[in-house]
Amino acid sequence: MQLTRNDIIEQLREILLSADDRNAEMIQSATEDSRLMEDFGFSSVSMLYTVIAIEEVFDIQFENVGVTDFETLGDVVNYIEGALK
Repeated sequence: MQLTRNDIIEQLREILLSADDRNAEMIQSATEDSRLMEDFGFSSVSMLYTVIAIEEVFDIQFENVGVTDFETLGDVVNYIEGALK
């Protein structure tokens, strides 16, 4: 079964909460336009842990990208969709 964008967003919310739950309410209501570092207060270290968790959960590898290449949740969803094809 192929994951929908909403499925991916739900899984990303869970990953983000496990990486840093200080902004749990904001993460739970995150949209594709939510900015990872600005809205959630993620540091580059939090982003690195998030990327590792995403690779494990979705069984993908981030190639030729840095953690700061993903400004919004939608950017991450787009990358995951492309990697899953």
